[in-house]
Amino acid sequence: MSKSAPPPALALLPPPITLLTGAALFLDFDGTLAPIAPTPDDVAVDDDLLALLARLRDRLDGRLAIVSGRSIATLRALGFGDFLLAGTHGLEFARPGAPVDAPPRLPAIDAVEAAFHAFADDKPGLLVERKTISVGLHFRGGPTWADQAGALARTLAEKHDLAVQHGKMLYELRPGGADKGSALHALMQCPPMAGGVPIFIGDDVTDEEGFAAATELGGAGILVGAPRPTLATFSLEQVAAVRHYLAEGVAG
Repeated sequence: MSKSAPPPALALLPPPITLLTGAALFLDFDGTLAPIAPTPDDVAVDDDLLALLARLRDRLDGRLAIVSGRSIATLRALGFGDFLLAGTHGLEFARPGAPVDAPPRLPAIDAVEAAFHAFADDKPGLLVERKTISVGLHFRGGPTWADQAGALARTLAEKHDLAVQHGKMLYELRPGGADKGSALHALMQCPPMAGGVPIFIGDDVTDEEGFAAATELGGAGILVGAPRPTLATFSLEQVAAVRHYLAEGVAG
């Protein structure tokens, strides 16, 4: 797992299409393949996206994986069951049609979920998201609660010996020991990803470890969204640009 500090924000160039030649492609989901929505349940995956990813996977000889903070159960429910998956920031793995390889849900996560609900129930705009082995507290609908939500998350993490994952308008508590960078390293050691050049596309600060790992292994990261401090080498301005780029990769 890499913890390198991102350099200052720069306007990065868009990635050349040749970057996908021989790539082992790692794709974040929220904010990368689909726009960020007010709540996690508002996000949908359209058939055109699934078809595009399937064609690109085949063109890359299977070297395409979805690496997300979402649980694998959720990713499969969204339609990604035919793809190689890493969920919950690298704590879960699954191949198409195979059981999920994941640690058990800790009792501490249930305790944190109860505490999150107690905090959120009387505060408009806050949302508690139950995941398979973690739990998140979203404050996109109530940004005035951000500081209090962060303080609570850090206190609960220390009390229960859990990791705090700070994402876009979200604090998530989960077991430690993994991130999207460790997921990339693990997947690159096994078929079908082994032998490709790792390219990681993502939008959030939770994707920085993925950018770092891809670069360490001779590949590159691609940031989606406005310029910010990042370890990525290239950038695409929005989800629509990601789809266009991937479609160009399919066309060759």
